Amino acid sequence: MPPESLRCKECKETYPLEARYVCERCFGPLEVLYSPRPQTDPAELRRRIQAGPHSLWRYADFLPVANPRGDTAGGLDPLLRADRLAEQLGLREVWIKNDAANPTHSFKDRVVSWHSRERGNSGSRRSRARPRATWPTRSLPMRPPRVSSPTCSSRPTWRSRRSGHRRVRHQPDGRARNYDDVNRLCTEISADYDWAFVNINMRPYYSEGSKTLAFETVEQLGWAIPDRVVCPIASGSLFTKIARGFEEWLEVGLIEGSLPTFNGAQATGCSPVATAFQEGNDFCRPVKPDTIAKSLAIGNPADGPYALDLARRTGGTVDAVSDDEIRDGIQLLARSTGIFTETAGGVTVAVLRKLAERGDIDPSERVVAYITGEGLKTLDCARGTFETWEIEPTLASFEQASDRVGVAA
Repeated sequence: MPPESLRCKECKETYPLEARYVCERCFGPLEVLYSPRPQTDPAELRRRIQAGPHSLWRYADFLPVANPRGDTAGGLDPLLRADRLAEQLGLREVWIKNDAANPTHSFKDRVVSWHSRERGNSGSRRSRARPRATWPTRSLPMRPPRVSSPTCSSRPTWRSRRSGHRRVRHQPDGRARNYDDVNRLCTEISADYDWAFVNINMRPYYSEGSKTLAFETVEQLGWAIPDRVVCPIASGSLFTKIARGFEEWLEVGLIEGSLPTFNGAQATGCSPVATAFQEGNDFCRPVKPDTIAKSLAIGNPADGPYALDLARRTGGTVDAVSDDEIRDGIQLLARSTGIFTETAGGVTVAVLRKLAERGDIDPSERVVAYITGEGLKTLDCARGTFETWEIEPTLASFEQASDRVGVAA
């Protein structure tokens, strides 16, 4: 569906479809405003979606694109029923939405596919977004030096380098840097140069891709809404846009019911939203991140207030878990489902377990937990959590090792 304009979430001031993300009137964040949708028979709309490509482009009617290219992979990744995990948590029905199955093993394919044909994480995609405008764009992928270094040596990043990208890593200046530092620098650059940064001045468009997680969840559950959602929170954009996806399909009659209960998940070492929730505040105090969950390490979350509102109005919570609980969450998911997730997924599973143990989840509920990335991206966090026994290629050596680790012969 073609976008109409940008609109401030706070004062409702509208702006042209340009590379901008903040309201000049009240400094509120901007979002995409769509043209009024013509009355469409829900059954016909459902048939059109089901006849679409086997990718997120089947939902182009709900994305900010006038002429979708449709040649970018991503989306329609597995929604797996996790019965063993549910049993261990004392729940009836738990589903894992595994976005590690995307081409770059991350949910970031969703938020940048609409303006890019290149493969890579958000920092290594070309910024060629043109919702309607024809302004030229350039890209300068950046990352802080201590943010998920295994990710930055992965094959998607090498592909982006081979395609001509120039990568920049800023110096730490004697202290650890994080996403907040990078975002601040990119904001300054975008003010002085005619460049597009996907998570800065392209943010209103970029964030819309997260709605496809809700669309897929509904379709894969047989056009039904889950009772509860557990989702990680960094900036708060993913959390709130999944809710917006459910709302849009409720508005057009594709589904019936009400929003799920939304539970947000953060790491204790970077939990401005969880802290605000616990303290009953409507705002988030910025914090300095100190956690193994680097992909969630945003100490000043742009959509934090909206995440707080969503959790409260749906009867949910925003919880935080320690680094040790994150590692345990990674192991629990791997043992029960075979899915190896990065630390953000460990945060999600650890919070899911906390909710179950606390009795917040009715055993009869259908729960969907969102896993946003592959564990190979954060291998450093898995080291030291298991042992490897070296043996000679003989039966006697095997039996001796089996006795030591308690494995029955």
